Amino acid sequence: MSAADLDDFRQRCRTFLAEHATGMDVSEGDDPRAENALAAAKRFQGALVEAGLCGLTYPTKYGGQGLSAAHERVWREEAGTFPVMTRQLSISHGMALPMLNEYGSDEQRSTYQAKVIGAEEVWCQMFSEPGAGSDVASLQSRAIRDGDEWILNGQKVWTTLAHVCERGLIIARTDLDQPKHRGISMFILDMNAPGVEIRPIHQIDGGMRFNEVFFTDVRIPADHQIGPINEGWRLATAMLMYERVAIGGGQALGINHDRADLLIKEARRRGKLDDPVMRQELMKLYSAEVCQSLIGMQTRAALQAGKTPGPGGSLGKLAGANIAATYRGLSLGVVGAEGVAWESNSRWAMDALSTFASGIAGGTDQIQRNIIGERVLGLPREPSVDKDLPFRDLKVGTQLTGS
Repeated sequence: MSAADLDDFRQRCRTFLAEHATGMDVSEGDDPRAENALAAAKRFQGALVEAGLCGLTYPTKYGGQGLSAAHERVWREEAGTFPVMTRQLSISHGMALPMLNEYGSDEQRSTYQAKVIGAEEVWCQMFSEPGAGSDVASLQSRAIRDGDEWILNGQKVWTTLAHVCERGLIIARTDLDQPKHRGISMFILDMNAPGVEIRPIHQIDGGMRFNEVFFTDVRIPADHQIGPINEGWRLATAMLMYERVAIGGGQALGINHDRADLLIKEARRRGKLDDPVMRQELMKLYSAEVCQSLIGMQTRAALQAGKTPGPGGSLGKLAGANIAATYRGLSLGVVGAEGVAWESNSRWAMDALSTFASGIAGGTDQIQRNIIGERVLGLPREPSVDKDLPFRDLKVGTQLTGS
């Protein structure tokens, strides 16, 4: 691959993005279930398929382009200068797709991977439960083998876009006699299968992208199991790493400081940019965004080198949550009373409300700090009294004992 080849590819990317990456201005109030935004993302992805620019580094036999990490880097560099068009595909492409590619069987990849790459199918992730949020390993949804099928019962919560997804990756308990981290398995679930019920969760910002999902005697074919039986926690950990990269690393490549730029522009418009304290706080936000971008670039470089995401992804994720909190307070300081005395669909109020999710999605800030402390810095692990106990003997969530 020559420098001229990459230059030609870069020009292809620029031409495509100039035509198709025109931006989307859809508020939660206008699109509470994110259906319009998802439809726009799928149209954009369809155009990528036609242009031969989708799934750049995935094998051609599974719907990708079979190109190099250098091509992926060029695409992200160019895409970073245009509006993001596929935010609603971040779980399907940033988490489900790499898991399917890395851990799925040849038959599973042949059946589904091209559909996911082209957004013919959109996939979700089903981990959290009412009694198993930050401690996902305490999950109680059960899958019991019945011949060539598994029978699933239980509940998941906070499942993003479950109502518009064709399939999802789900973890369920498959052995009560093993400790909680070792009796879990992962499956591909048809979201339209009999016994699956999806209920919307109404958010404070007016949206309803999240859902509760209930399972009553849902039958899953045995060949829809991902990876070995009872090793779902290892796979779940890998998927959470991909999630933190998707959240903390962003979809583009390069230095990004969009939030600081927005507030600097607004502060100038309101005549507040001469305030030395305001200027200092804005530059703190700017610097934090630059640092997060650098972390994201480092993480993406490791991915492009073929490395599975490690605990370092929590650095970018935690940085993003801290930036969101800083932006929330600073934005309200810039706009003043308008940020709280607002009518419906106020941009500043909606932005402020939505930032609270950053400290929860993909694992809370406290969980990220534990991961960084224990697995990045090598600090002692917190004591665990239930590490080797059979799950049926634990009193977790809504489980009383031995259920």
